[in-house]
Amino acid sequence: MIALKRLNGQEFVLNADLIETVESTPDTIIALTTGKKLIVKNSLEDVVRKTIKYKQLCHQYVQVMQKTDSDLPKERG
Repeated sequence: MIALKRLNGQEFVLNADLIETVESTPDTIIALTTGKKLIVKNSLEDVVRKTIKYKQLCHQYVQVMQKTDSDLPKERG
C-alpha cells in the first residue's frame, strides 16, 4: 500500500498491486487494473518511487529454503 494525495489534498492509501500505468499530462493519472483512473497531486516520479519501495519491502523477507537430510523424517526401525 502506498500513501498518496488527491488534488484536494486529502490523503489516501492505494494498493500498489492494482497500478497498471502512471502518466503525467501534466496532472498525474494512475490507471488501475480495475479500469478506474485516479488523478493525484503526487508527481509521477513520487508514485513510481513509492511503488518500488513498497515492492522491495514486500519481497524483503522472502527466503528460499532448501531441504537437507536433517529435515527429512527419521525412519523407524
